[in-house]
Amino acid sequence: MARIQLKNLVKRWGQAVAVQRMSLDIADGEFLVLLGPSGCGKTTTMRMVAGLEEPSEGEVWIGERCVNELEPKDRDVAMVFQSYGLYPNMTVAENISFPLRIRGMSAAQIGPAVQQAAERVELTDYLQRKPKELSGGQRQRVALARAIVRKPSVFLMDEPLSNLDAKLRVSMRAHLKHLHHSLGVTTIYVTHDQIEAMTLADRVVVMSRADIQQIGSPESIYNDPANLFVAGFIGSPPMNLLAGDVEAGVFTAPGVRIGGFAGLTQRGVMLGARAEDLNVVDANAKGNNAAAADIEGRVFAFELTGDATLVTLQLGAPLSTRITAKAAKDYRAAIGQNLSFRADAARCFLFDATTQARIRVGL
Repeated sequence: MARIQLKNLVKRWGQAVAVQRMSLDIADGEFLVLLGPSGCGKTTTMRMVAGLEEPSEGEVWIGERCVNELEPKDRDVAMVFQSYGLYPNMTVAENISFPLRIRGMSAAQIGPAVQQAAERVELTDYLQRKPKELSGGQRQRVALARAIVRKPSVFLMDEPLSNLDAKLRVSMRAHLKHLHHSLGVTTIYVTHDQIEAMTLADRVVVMSRADIQQIGSPESIYNDPANLFVAGFIGSPPMNLLAGDVEAGVFTAPGVRIGGFAGLTQRGVMLGARAEDLNVVDANAKGNNAAAADIEGRVFAFELTGDATLVTLQLGAPLSTRITAKAAKDYRAAIGQNLSFRADAARCFLFDATTQARIRVGL
């Protein structure tokens, strides 16, 4: 196990900048996720840690040594890739033992090590099978066992679950979470899937356009986004984002009027609200039971997700302006009917539409 430090790391190809001045301090035993869309620099960063790419500037430290001049084989890291990279002519046991055999370890040492690695990923019944006889999830577990058997200081995982179907991804996330808990090896995990980041990480590094947008725990990234990119990228369904203005503490946009922003006045504001923080107004309530509506529109769609119903309103012009709320699983609405949502300013976020930075106001 080892602490990893990235110090002012830069990677350029000609005029193109893949990673811009990245500095990170990854604690010994931490599970860190690099999260962002394709082309943001997350895989390039991990490849520089592995030694597969040479930094244009900056330093990579693993433990107490700078490893910039070390070959990948000398950095004591193990990688798990999106493709399984298994040898089709070898059995599961032979695939797992391969890193040990090329190191010249004896059969007496290799056997127990392979057995222990296979037990950790629940593959002991498949050791004599060939990769073609395994499911996708089992093949990925073989790749994990092959990395585990080396007992490295650092695990580097580059979108290892992206080739699996949805059900297998859920199962493999649980395997990875349990493995990290039991092994305690420092791990850098690259993904574009925010669900993987939220469920696996101790800390998340959100990246966009070769730069870090925010670093924090999954809870802080979700509940306290630093800017418009992070707000829109994290969450399922994505955060609702509406363009408007704030006048004397009241945000207004077509079909939207939400008060409670502490007397703020500012033009060109984006309001963000998550679906679970919006409430569908009971149109049948009377008198004191009636709730004030902050958002009004026509039902564009409703979707049953199992544990909830997502209700989407069309808010008039422009036609692309829609907003989604999460209602009870038994809620039903008719397409085209008039409907209202209620919002709490304390659960909404404001961003500057030009700079995309968070606007923080007392409520």
